[in-house]
Amino acid sequence: MADNRIEKVYAFLRDAGTYYLATAEGDQPRVRPFGTVLLYGGRLYIQTGKVKDVSKQLAENPKAELCAFKDGVWLRVAGELVNDDDRAVKAAMLDQYPELKAMYSADDGNTQVLYFRKACAVFSSFTAAPETFALD
Repeated sequence: MADNRIEKVYAFLRDAGTYYLATAEGDQPRVRPFGTVLLYGGRLYIQTGKVKDVSKQLAENPKAELCAFKDGVWLRVAGELVNDDDRAVKAAMLDQYPELKAMYSADDGNTQVLYFRKACAVFSSFTAAPETFALD
């Protein structure tokens, strides 16, 4: 059942195209649009650059939440984002988003992929009861 749940979350994020990722910088929330998501080895991954503020914020405090909206339904995923330096997952992310290869490479020392751990997903709408489940 858990596999179907993470696949549902992944499919929603892919279809939505853009989601918003919230992190913390000290006591200040920070939110920005993202568009990368990958299901790899049963884990839900996002991608950024290690030189970006979001990477530094997650190194200080790995707790994060994303939110996406599509067709009257919104999804929130909250948990910890864990860095994964496995070259294979970096390459898989870049293969899925080839437009990023102009800025990133699996071997550049900047490409960062992170997966959700201890995560909870909630699908909500104004017309149905929320659907909540753990992703791991």
